[in-house]
Amino acid sequence: MSDTNSPAAPRLPLEPMDPQLRCEQPGGGIVIQLELTWGKLRRWYLRTFRAGYVAKMKTLRQGEPAGVPHEVLDPRDLKFFRNQTNCHWKPEEDPFRWRDRLPFARVGLAELVVLTVVLLGPAVLLTVLAAGEFVTGAAAAVCYLLAGGLALCGLEVLWFFRNPHRQIPIAPGMVVSPADGKVVHIAEIPHDEFLGGPAIEIGIFLSIFNVHINRAPVEARVIGLTYRKGKFLNALRPESARENEQLAIRLEENAAPYRRMIVRQITGAIARRIVCWLKPGDELARGEQFGMIKLGSRTELVLPREPGLELLVREGATVIAGESVLAQYKLPAGQKSTGAS
Repeated sequence: MSDTNSPAAPRLPLEPMDPQLRCEQPGGGIVIQLELTWGKLRRWYLRTFRAGYVAKMKTLRQGEPAGVPHEVLDPRDLKFFRNQTNCHWKPEEDPFRWRDRLPFARVGLAELVVLTVVLLGPAVLLTVLAAGEFVTGAAAAVCYLLAGGLALCGLEVLWFFRNPHRQIPIAPGMVVSPADGKVVHIAEIPHDEFLGGPAIEIGIFLSIFNVHINRAPVEARVIGLTYRKGKFLNALRPESARENEQLAIRLEENAAPYRRMIVRQITGAIARRIVCWLKPGDELARGEQFGMIKLGSRTELVLPREPGLELLVREGATVIAGESVLAQYKLPAGQKSTGAS
């Protein structure tokens, strides 16, 4: 075991926030611009017609919204900027908390609405045309085929943004998968600078049919984040891990021996939007959601190689974020496993 991962190792200091990370979705995009424009209109409406609501939400607000580039009237205005500020509302005082109970990823609701309207709207129109007297014969058949294709794409969008419940294992020493998908890469690293010793790197490919929400592999705190712009190669290609746009999250376990780990969110040929709402100092429970990648991508986990490490996954295996156990560290003498939930 390396000295940096020993029980006597000091806790790591927090790194400054990467200046490139000015919001939760550093790659930008059309939908985020639409949402920010809508936010301006929404704040005007609230100030003009709902002054009482605005005053109430200000009294309930925890902290000042330093770091947010616009006025913050209620929790909705923190979307995209939770990683820039400590301002928040208590869960029971957040009027938008109900969205967390939806079976879809909250950070993907805007894309869900826009894409389904764009796809299902024309599908309905083509069906109406084909069923009426506007088009007949071969033209009607073509309309039906196009409508069917658009409808299938719309259903895939709904499927892509789903957010199913997960049973998180609770036994000590377990490292769970940070993503759904197929394990396409397992490699030994002689030395990783952040981990301070030898490491194991596990690469997971996420197809457009997988859930794309990322989860914490262990209970840990965020030490630092690094965003890097890059290409959008097919995430199945090994070079995508080096050349594609990506966000690296450096973690340190909350309990001895304070192992260090890295989770990388990597874009793909279709998925070009990384979302991560973490900032240095944030605490994560094992299996807790911390972001997603929007539409076919790759996630990598780097964990310390120790004598007590048992790797429980092989290349080609299908894994589930928060549920599948990728590795197990040997428990300290006298400590007993509590089982899984």
